[in-house]
Amino acid sequence: MLRRPMPGLIERYRQYLPFAEGDPVVSLEEGGTPLVPAPRLSARVGAEVFLKLEGANPTGSFKDRGMTTAVSAALREGAEAVICASTGNTAASLAAYAARAGIQGVVLVPEGKIALGKLAQALIYGAKVVSINGNFDAGLRLVRAIADEHPISLVNSVNEFRIEGQKTASFELLEQMDGAIDALCIPVGNAGNITAYWRGFSERGVHPRMRGFQAAGAAPLVSGKPVENPETVASAIRIGNPARWEQAMEAMTASGGAVNAVTDEQILDAYRFLAREEGVFCEPASAASVAGLLAFGAGGAERIACVLTGNGLKDPDTALSQVDGVIACDAELEAIVSAVL
Repeated sequence: MLRRPMPGLIERYRQYLPFAEGDPVVSLEEGGTPLVPAPRLSARVGAEVFLKLEGANPTGSFKDRGMTTAVSAALREGAEAVICASTGNTAASLAAYAARAGIQGVVLVPEGKIALGKLAQALIYGAKVVSINGNFDAGLRLVRAIADEHPISLVNSVNEFRIEGQKTASFELLEQMDGAIDALCIPVGNAGNITAYWRGFSERGVHPRMRGFQAAGAAPLVSGKPVENPETVASAIRIGNPARWEQAMEAMTASGGAVNAVTDEQILDAYRFLAREEGVFCEPASAASVAGLLAFGAGGAERIACVLTGNGLKDPDTALSQVDGVIACDAELEAIVSAVL
């Protein structure tokens, strides 16, 4: 007998989302991602730490949570196309959910600044991918203008349905941790995700400290001013002027949390640590949450969740740059024993 998979987010959390029975639902059975204990990380920081593996979503990132709601709403409103600017994960997610909905997906990406795995996803799902000679912030300005003038739905995190979908991750965390969470460590790029988590926690009357971490080369919330040319190995958070700036700062301030910056070296150290010590392969931007926890400590929190936003296979080039490579060897027993021992 075929077992029915776990229902998607809209079906699971409809009473907390702006969808009625009978509304169209575009789902790939997203959500329900693992929460994995991190014993070696816990020992390092002196707290009980868990990793929320959002890379287990259908397209490999947390973006699927907001895309199921944004594309479902667009379909409900009669949209024939959806558009976004993206550093990669939003592009992949939009393309998949547009394909599922049977509508056209369009994405603008910064030329030469998108990880190979994410670009491959957007293209194979059938989206129209436009590479622009500009960064993410320029792309966002362009897609907002296009959506204002043409019958195409904008599904970047400025779209409220994106935030509504993404807040469900906080619901899951509370279920998985029995409501006992002192702090959340999370990467911050366009700042939609930290905004969404805080919204979800607040709706449940729970207020863990929200600790956001930006890459040092793309840290406008830390410096207090936009970064014109953001640069970091963590391409998913290479954003100089977050769309949800004010909401993210409100979340961190209201919760007694903070925003801090971590260097690319710290991000890559955490990236390797997670893979080699915890057996978890995430993309570099995801490791910013753990890099921040390692750099700034637990701050008295006893139970902490670190959000790992995307799967490591999103960016194979960075992974290969961090290892020694394959060992070449003759197909002979003695040679292989010598090579491995």
